[in-house]
Amino acid sequence: MDSKKRVGIGAGIGPAEIMLLLVAAVWGGSYAVAKQATQQLPVLEFIALRFGFTFVVLLPALRPLFSAQWRQGLAVGGLLGANLLAIFVCETFGVSLTTASNAAFLISLCVALTPFVEWWLLGRRPQRRMFWAAGLSALGAAMLSATSPADLSMGWGDALMVIAAFLRAVMVCLTRRLAGHHALPALTLTAVQSGVMALGAAAIALVASPAGGAWHMPPATASFWWGMAYLVLLCTVFAFFAQNHAASRSSPSRVSLLMGSEPVFGALIAAYGFGERIGPWGWAGGLLIVCAAWWVTMPARESPGRRAVGDTA
Repeated sequence: MDSKKRVGIGAGIGPAEIMLLLVAAVWGGSYAVAKQATQQLPVLEFIALRFGFTFVVLLPALRPLFSAQWRQGLAVGGLLGANLLAIFVCETFGVSLTTASNAAFLISLCVALTPFVEWWLLGRRPQRRMFWAAGLSALGAAMLSATSPADLSMGWGDALMVIAAFLRAVMVCLTRRLAGHHALPALTLTAVQSGVMALGAAAIALVASPAGGAWHMPPATASFWWGMAYLVLLCTVFAFFAQNHAASRSSPSRVSLLMGSEPVFGALIAAYGFGERIGPWGWAGGLLIVCAAWWVTMPARESPGRRAVGDTA
């Protein structure tokens, strides 16, 4: 088999992978900021406000949408935006109904689920080491988020986090699959997704609110608006642009494995920025995740005999 036809697992690390690691670091620091913000504003209204601001910031990027392919671009952006909204709703409510350690472990199941979703949606079986790396990443996430197996339990919040992890895996595979159905730049696609998410979250908030319930005014505190700026500019504009850009240029399984380092960055920021204590068991789990992400970026090695066969094919 021609090595160029293999899924892009064996290629070395490049700009797309570096962007994904930066996204993981940014998202790792978003937990504390989002938690503080949702304590001051209801979850759905917070999501609508966050992505409404993101859409406004990205309005200039919508110009390529007004072209001959605007229908295809709008359809792709709408589908991915709806998927992303479902992820955020499940994640946000899931975290509120379970422990932070359970949430971190279960959302990281995206890494283990992606090779199977990729096989299902794209009909492309990843290399064997991809499954081993996904298993290591899932094991590392479990060690990072729990001090013992007794800390893990299954409830409504856990179920929502499992659904969110599955939807994350679907997201990276859909982005890859739909990349050939539009010619929109990544930033334009992010703008469309943000608009769909803002409208969707606002609609759900209005439907779910009690009869006669009023829309809450955002708090006028500096911490809320600094947090909103961080979430909009770094965690949304930059992060979703980078993810859309990289997902169309790299294997979905590789994208998820690199994004799976997010809990490690979150742990580092929590430990050194907020004084949270993490034991040796947790740090060992974080090391496993880093090793799995590093392993998948290493070039594949082929024996001389195998290379010779490939050359004569």
